[in-house]
Amino acid sequence: MIVTDTTTTDSSNATLTGGQSMARQLATEGVEHIFGIPGVQLDYASNGLADFADQITFINARHEQTTTYAADGYHRSTGKIGVALVVPGPGVLNAGSGLVTALACWSKVLLISGQIPSRGIGQGYGLLHEIPGQSAILEMLCRSSTLVTDPGQVAGAIHGAMVQLRGGPGPVAVELPPDILSGRSEGPAIGAEPGGTPSPGGAEDLAAAAERLMAAKRPVIFAGGGARAAGTWDELTRLAETLGAPLVSSTNGKGSYDDRHPLAFLPLAAKELLGRADTVLFVGSRCLDGRGNLTRVAEGATIMSLNSDPAAFSPPRSFDLTITGDAKTGVLALLDLLDGDRAPWLGDAAAVRQRVDENLAPLVPQIPYAKALRDAMPDDAVLVNELTQVGYMARFTYDVRHPYSYLDPGYQGTLGYGYPTAIGAAVGNPDRPVVSVNGDGGFGYGLAEMATVMNHNIPLIGVVFRDDAYGNVQRMHKQQFDGVHLGTELRNPDMLALAASFGMTGYRAEDPDQFRTTLSTAIEAREPALIDVPIGITPDPWSVIMKPWKGS
Repeated sequence: MIVTDTTTTDSSNATLTGGQSMARQLATEGVEHIFGIPGVQLDYASNGLADFADQITFINARHEQTTTYAADGYHRSTGKIGVALVVPGPGVLNAGSGLVTALACWSKVLLISGQIPSRGIGQGYGLLHEIPGQSAILEMLCRSSTLVTDPGQVAGAIHGAMVQLRGGPGPVAVELPPDILSGRSEGPAIGAEPGGTPSPGGAEDLAAAAERLMAAKRPVIFAGGGARAAGTWDELTRLAETLGAPLVSSTNGKGSYDDRHPLAFLPLAAKELLGRADTVLFVGSRCLDGRGNLTRVAEGATIMSLNSDPAAFSPPRSFDLTITGDAKTGVLALLDLLDGDRAPWLGDAAAVRQRVDENLAPLVPQIPYAKALRDAMPDDAVLVNELTQVGYMARFTYDVRHPYSYLDPGYQGTLGYGYPTAIGAAVGNPDRPVVSVNGDGGFGYGLAEMATVMNHNIPLIGVVFRDDAYGNVQRMHKQQFDGVHLGTELRNPDMLALAASFGMTGYRAEDPDQFRTTLSTAIEAREPALIDVPIGITPDPWSVIMKPWKGS
């Protein structure tokens, strides 16, 4: 869309470049960090930010994918809006992986993108960094994208994007051509304003849901990624206590509540709990796995869904009742309609947890490493969990103990997102340990960002579980194709030498006990570090994780 000018002209103010107006408005909105890479189309944006260096810290990355990943990690670990800055064309395309991850995880990310000069947009001149339809691409990857066409509109565009982000989740983009950034305009900054309160849903739907929940004998609350994004940490727990209902999540919803609560269960318990329920309330869940399979519920159970996205109610899903509303405000509204606290109906909660643990026990060494990870991490530490063998187990065994302390890539499954995302989390949480768990395959995507970590002295701990392969893919190839596999072996650097080459402290841990001790040491040091963990070939976790619950 084309933004309309919402600034007012004040001839008493000295004229500013568009870049200065952009930086001033970001500072006015309370932005403290920007993740970006400078470039020729952004020269005046960089110059504008230099004027506000005492208010906004610019973290210059080594790859554009890191800018949006880090902005996403910044938001999901702090609740603040994450901001990224990239050049047009290939810069935008490189940043796209972070945008789709932010979209999948409902993260509040502002991408400020350069453009080619205004006169060339849509003309196909072959200008530097020109790609066809950049604005349309950003419209597809974001909730909205604004192309600014006048220097006087810059502040209004930035302000409008921030208002939109405060009002709801998902990434937003603003495109600033170089002639707009270098052009001059007059006018004051626009004052920051809070976002509106998201709708809890229709009153009649909420009342009907409350009635069914109170009538239920075996209710279960299931949290999805939308619940975590909405910040339901306290509200879901209160709802579970009121109903005496087990509280469980999908892997995308992990981190929606304190896993140590007596009514809380880790994701693998969902199969049994949903299989025994007579009423299920899905909160912020799409009710589909990454391959489109429905989340299974006991036959005859009443199924309800609270979701801000009506598309989450569409076939093949079928619900007895749907509530189009925000997870947090919707749960609060339900609590207002419910009376008192009921005793838990699940009398064998300890046995359910034991059955989950027994099922996972054969997965060695993944499970011992995942448990060592939890042992070494302080309760408020942030874990950025990658797609790797130990990371897969952490989804099911690592109990989250603090809000904003667990990050994963959501349904996008963006391999390589972890280390760059953890940079944003570490920048946003200077007083909390941040640990990035990676496989060697995923870590290879962003290992150049070790330079960024050292350049800005970011106390991020990177852990690499190394099997010298894309291990998960290799195993699947072998299973499906009689041992034949292609393109799965990796040639890795000596990780300790790699760390030393950046001036970073490096460690090696050979077993779970040594890993526990080493990670504790690295956390106490509060400095950038890399931990190399040679893990070798591991047993197949999916035959255990995907095994259906057969009932009692």
